[in-house]
Amino acid sequence: MEKIASFTIDHIKLLPGLYVSRKDHAGSEVITTFDIRMTRPNKEPVMNTAEVHTIEHLGATFLRNHPDFASKTIYFGPMGCRTGFYLLLSGDYDSKDIVMLMKEMFTFIRDFRGEVPGACAKDCGNYLDMNLPMANYLADKYLTEVLDQITEERLIYPES
Repeated sequence: MEKIASFTIDHIKLLPGLYVSRKDHAGSEVITTFDIRMTRPNKEPVMNTAEVHTIEHLGATFLRNHPDFASKTIYFGPMGCRTGFYLLLSGDYDSKDIVMLMKEMFTFIRDFRGEVPGACAKDCGNYLDMNLPMANYLADKYLTEVLDQITEERLIYPES
């Protein structure tokens, strides 16, 4: 069986960053998949499910309500390895095209207080698995360590 594209990235060299993972076509539309890598694979501890779940709820809420990207957002959700998230947008984008959007989103997550949207038994299948303070912390860490000083090496996958 052929190895899928995401398994061909050298995760030993991969730094936290914002990468285009792939571009697909759905009819005439381009779907761009972004790799929002928040922790360094196999070097840093992975994120726990509670904060990942909280970031997912807050990020999806932010994106689905964004004045420019709500209608372009296809999916936002966690990677199984718990080192980051995938964002699928309708349109042909490069990583640099959404740096400001990601700064807005992670600022929203960092500063969010109160009831996490959708965090109740009626709306979510595992609503008790949430950790807002840790989600706030991780959003701030990603903002300050990655997005606020983003460099080319954190926008384009490393060479294998």
